Amino acid sequence: MSFEDYKVVMYRNQPDGWVAEIPAVPGCYALMPTRDEALAELADVFEMIRAE
Repeated sequence: MSFEDYKVVMYRNQPDGWVAEIPAVPGCYALMPTRDEALAELADVFEMIRAE
């Protein structure tokens, strides 16, 4: 399966920053200052996990 096949959850990390995660994949999450950066980092993390 590819990154686009999974449900992505994004939420605000207080006081600043964003968390993006794929709940179905243990350890697949990213914390970044902006939504776009969090989503891009999540895609990279997903690829690293998939490659293992």
